[in-house]
Amino acid sequence: MAEQTEKAFLKQPKVFLSSKKSGKGKKPGKGGNRFWKSIGLGFKTPREAIEGTYIDKKCPFTGTVSIRGRIIAGTCHSAKMNRTIIVRRNYLHFVKKYQRQVGEGAPAAINALRRLRRSSAPAPPADASAAAATANGSGRDSCSKMRLRLHLLILCLIILFLVYNMASYQHKQTKLEAKSRPFDTITVSDKVSSKVSKRSANRVGFLPHGIVEPYSDMELKPLWLTRSAQSKDSSQKDRCLLAIPAGIDQKRSVDAIMKKFLPENFTVMLFHYDGNVDGWNDLPWSKSVIHIAASNQTKWWFAKRFLHPSVVSMYEYIFLWDEDLEVDNFHPRRYLNIVKSEGLEISQPGLDPKLSEIHHRITVRKKGWSFHRKVNRGNKDCAKEGPPCSGWVEGMAPVFSRSAWRCAWHLIQNDLIHGWGIDYKFGYCAQGDRTKNIGVVDSEYIVHRGVQTLGGPSVKRSHGKNNDPLHQKTAEAQQQMRVKAGLDMRTKVRRYSRSELRDFQKRWERATREDRAWVDPFARPRRKRKRTDRQ
Repeated sequence: MAEQTEKAFLKQPKVFLSSKKSGKGKKPGKGGNRFWKSIGLGFKTPREAIEGTYIDKKCPFTGTVSIRGRIIAGTCHSAKMNRTIIVRRNYLHFVKKYQRQVGEGAPAAINALRRLRRSSAPAPPADASAAAATANGSGRDSCSKMRLRLHLLILCLIILFLVYNMASYQHKQTKLEAKSRPFDTITVSDKVSSKVSKRSANRVGFLPHGIVEPYSDMELKPLWLTRSAQSKDSSQKDRCLLAIPAGIDQKRSVDAIMKKFLPENFTVMLFHYDGNVDGWNDLPWSKSVIHIAASNQTKWWFAKRFLHPSVVSMYEYIFLWDEDLEVDNFHPRRYLNIVKSEGLEISQPGLDPKLSEIHHRITVRKKGWSFHRKVNRGNKDCAKEGPPCSGWVEGMAPVFSRSAWRCAWHLIQNDLIHGWGIDYKFGYCAQGDRTKNIGVVDSEYIVHRGVQTLGGPSVKRSHGKNNDPLHQKTAEAQQQMRVKAGLDMRTKVRRYSRSELRDFQKRWERATREDRAWVDPFARPRRKRKRTDRQ
């Protein structure tokens, strides 16, 4: 505190300076003669006011002034006078003399308790009493700021502690997994971090490249070497695969198909959707084919799980047929010769229009033709260039090349077992222009009887000359009994198939919308399409 240099005699009011003073007042300061008081309003009397020696009549703690109604807030405007500053208030105040609101500065006295700082900080109030109040308030603000900073520091330390523990826990878990499974395949992150070469990046676990066998097949291997096994190994080239669902009720038609395909070096897989495998043991070819049994499953369910492209990669063509087909006018080798010569990646044999159940006109066999890729409706061209007018085959008897099946297998949805709507997207797996690489072979045709087996026999009559009238009547009687009992399973199957079709269409639309890099190779503007039609 600065020393007082006034030459006049200064003394506090209400203080008797005589040494013969009787009685004791408040606790005196140094020398025994000091007047101080508590001003209230939540302000604490400073120790300097109690023990100090300064004399200031405007000090609220050592003088007779009152601070009630005289506390203001503002910023320091100027400090040219001794112990007096000009405070510019933060708000307008009404002056009775001028009858208006003014915002000019007001003088404020500064007592010995207040020391000015050369800064733009808020200035002291308008009188000495307010100065002490401001000093006390600034102390409280500084305490609150310190507490806030302390709380923030503690919070940051807690967050840092949690992050560190999580990182260390994850690091320990990865170490434990690496110790428990040391021979797992190398991950992508390991490849990047170790900066290995491309050849080592494709490494499977810790196996040397020469021992890795990425492909398999469906060929039956003997337990010991025989002459028949040697002759079969020599004829492994140009092999094809026939996969067909087989129910015991369609045993006659499946037997006829086997007699056509097995002599032509075909590997055959039978998908027994009724679970009956022993019923086929009486046929001579039963032990030379592969039997897979799963009750009430479709051929698309079997194909997705047992015809992976890496498993069937050795086969040049994959026949994924239904069981209700008659092959009296079909020869597999002649069919393959036409497919190879015309470059058809996806194909199917034509259907006899008189004996077959026809769903789309493009599948109808054209007499005198070897094959066709497009169908005409009357004298006018088909209104659509795409499916089902061109570049399309039906799902009951498709034939895929090796490369086309690698794409089509990924198109089959794992949970949509009926496969409705998939045939409309086969064109995207045709390895090029679907109007050229997809076709129907007319010279080798079949009969589609349209027997509906899943969910029980249907009332609908089947076609074809091999239809059994007695079996048909039995199926109709069973169906009538089920309808009366409210157990028409076939109707439920068709309803579920339609719901799967809607799900597949939604998935396709969502996939095309989310994959921004994908471009539809068959999308053409309308103007260009009209011009091509005119030409």
